[in-house]
Amino acid sequence: MAFSLTWLPIVLKQAGLKVSEVPGWQNRGSTDVGRIFGVVCHHTVGRRTGNMPSLDNLRDGDANLRGPKAQLGLGRDGTFYVIAAGRANHAGRGGFVFSENGTKIPIVNGNSNLIGIEGENTGAADDPWPNVQIEAFQRGVAAILNHIRRGPQFCIGHKEWTTRKIDPLFNMDKFRQSIGAILGGTAPIPLLIPTHDSQGRPTLRRGMTGELTRQIQAKVKVEVDGNFGPGTEAAVRTFQREHGLVPDGIVGPKTWVELDKVA
Repeated sequence: MAFSLTWLPIVLKQAGLKVSEVPGWQNRGSTDVGRIFGVVCHHTVGRRTGNMPSLDNLRDGDANLRGPKAQLGLGRDGTFYVIAAGRANHAGRGGFVFSENGTKIPIVNGNSNLIGIEGENTGAADDPWPNVQIEAFQRGVAAILNHIRRGPQFCIGHKEWTTRKIDPLFNMDKFRQSIGAILGGTAPIPLLIPTHDSQGRPTLRRGMTGELTRQIQAKVKVEVDGNFGPGTEAAVRTFQREHGLVPDGIVGPKTWVELDKVA
């Protein structure tokens, strides 16, 4: 039987975000969640390279903490990985008092009452968050809060839940201000990737098939089967990173320009 948070990928996709559903997520969790009041933002302290190198650890856990460690993982390219629809071990000991219309709402069980999002980042001061990741983080949290009918104050950092933690390193007050602008409809409209380049070639991404996908696969040196799957997407991200592009795994006009230079 699926757990309660099966609405997560629907809400994120409706917000125009990239979503990857980790197999088995609907039935993953130590138990079901209770009433959800908000979101806790984390960083993974994962490897410096790769889009979401911490995914397996978030899903399965380790010797120190069993998985799932969060309901959602957020890759460096802005992709949300849906890990669990049930209770995740992300908050631990701590507490926070939310306020809404003068009413105090104390929460002491974060694992049951708050959704955890782990953003891929080393947690080091010299590892800046890519803009595409931060924007997705803000818009993903806004979509969740809008769904549960809560304001931006119901998003907190792990460091605000307990003084034992420092994550995430970014300023939570500014983060909440951006979420408020999104919820209020005053945030700038995000720049969208054009659907075609100057030669009329379509923007390609995971799930697409055909001859153009075969051409891309040959240039990024993966199996040429015409199916734009996760392996092709990963190779495209690597190619983009090597050529100074946003590593989102989507072949749009800028990526086509660089691919055309490959013999």
